[in-house]
Parts: sequence; structure tokens; C-alpha cells
Amino acid sequence: MTRVVTLGETMALARTTEVGSLRHAAGLALGIGGAETNVAVGLRRLDVDAAWLGRVGDDPLGERIARELRGEGLDVHAIVDAEAPTGLMLKERPSAASTAVHYYRRGSAGSRLSPDDVPAGWIEGADLLHVTGITPLLSDTARAAVLSAVERARAAGVAVSFDVNYRSALASPAVAGPILREIAALSTLVFGGVEEFALMSPDAAESLLDCGVQHVVVKRGPGGAAAFTATGATEAPGFVIDPLDTVGAGDAFVAGYLSAYLEGLDVADTLVRANACGAMACLVPGDWEAAPTRRDLERFLAGGEDPVRR
Repeated sequence: MTRVVTLGETMALARTTEVGSLRHAAGLALGIGGAETNVAVGLRRLDVDAAWLGRVGDDPLGERIARELRGEGLDVHAIVDAEAPTGLMLKERPSAASTAVHYYRRGSAGSRLSPDDVPAGWIEGADLLHVTGITPLLSDTARAAVLSAVERARAAGVAVSFDVNYRSALASPAVAGPILREIAALSTLVFGGVEEFALMSPDAAESLLDCGVQHVVVKRGPGGAAAFTATGATEAPGFVIDPLDTVGAGDAFVAGYLSAYLEGLDVADTLVRANACGAMACLVPGDWEAAPTRRDLERFLAGGEDPVRR
């Protein structure tokens, strides 16, 4: 039985193959990427069954998304939309230490997700539903799809994971804040950066725990992470690495955390795994390609990749 289900937009991804601006790039490498599927792939590599649902265009890029995700072992529900194209993102490395991403998703197939796209029993048969704050800001129907999925999960006793993942290009803080806060308050686990929690409310961690959220997890990048539960706060330092591409690190962190949560690990060990997965994701170009397997993770934690704790 699929243990984790997720839904949202996955796009084609074209990235420069060398350091420098897109204005002068000589070549692009084609792949795919999306926050929800990044997490799903990360979970699958850690031996957690995962399924993804989303819309893709009736085009070669949509076919590629479905094929690559199935190749990673996901249960894929790709709804082909003949009236809208697959979204595209372009990623460049203006300098060796920076990455910039440009999105072309207005009117895309993925933005047309709706509650009717999610079949009966698909959420109810899972152990956990994972959603992000990206999808509900894509369109009114996409927001309705996420809220419907969360409400169905809660009614069925299925845990809900929510990664805030705020994208300023999709909505202003004034618009996004209440939407993200509503979903967070309905969730079992909430992930976000310091600024993302502040976007929802000045005392987001405390107030979310008061709402019944069981895990409030603050991602601090290289600085590690902290988790707040009813029993108190737990902190874990990050790993010092030489990052090559930081896009997707937060998704790998979430995959690591959720895999440990589903195994019943304590919060301290869960944070160590999450931090390790996030660090490893930065070592290879791409949004999800460096998501570790269990063997990769064990080797990294044992010092095979010379990790250093901050």
C-alpha cells in the first residue's frame, strides 16, 4: 500500500551546464523538477512507497515527467491536459556560489489542478499526505484541490505534512500569509524557514502547536534545524559541505524527516537524518538527482563523504 501521497505541479527543468548567465549560456541540460515530486523521490529512495498526482500537458515534456517519475518507482497519476502546456523552469548559475531559477508556469496544465482530479480513496488509503504552499498559490482551483485533499486526509485520520515553501512570484505576503496559515493549522507536521513562519504569524511555532500541529520544523539551511513538539524543542546542527546546487535541499530535508517520522524515530535522530539528506542534495546539480538512498545516507553519516558537523 502506498504510504505517502502528494499532489502538485511538476515542470520541465532546463539548467545551464556551466557557470554564467543565461544571456550567454552555450548549452542547457533538460530534466524535471517540482517540490512535491522532489520529496516523493526522496522518500522512495529511502524505501518509503510514494505516489504523486498532477496535471501535465499533452506534449513531450509532460510525457517526460511521467516517465522519469515512474522510473524512480513512484505511483504516478499524471492527468494529461490537452488544453494547457507543461510548465517550464530555467535554472542558471550566475556565479559558482549562486543559483537563480526562472519560472514559466502561468496558465500551465499543473496550475489547472482541481478537487475533482483526486480520485476517491486515493488519499484515504495512505498513511500520510504531503502538500506544499506552492500549489495553493497557483490558482483558485489548485488551492481548492489542496484544501480538499487536506480535509479528506483529516477526516480519514491520515497525517498531513505541509511545507510552507513560499514563492513571492506567486503571491504577495499579504495574500499568501492567510492561505498558508490556514493549511498549516490543519496539518500534522509543518516545515518552513524562519522567514516563512514569520510570514504566517509572529508566534507561528507556538500558535501552531496550540492548534494541534504535532511537529513544527524550522529549516535553517547550513545552520541545521529545530523541531518543536508538545514535549519541547530539539535542535540539530547542520553539516559543513561544499555546495554545488542548493535548489531542492529543503525538499530532501523534508523527505529525510518524513521517512524517519514514519519509522517512529525520536526527534533528535529524525533531525540528523533530515539535515544529512538536505546536505547531500547540494552535492550534485539538479533538484532531486542527489537525493540519497539508505546506503548513501549510511555512508555519509559514517564519514564516507567526510561530512563535518557545524
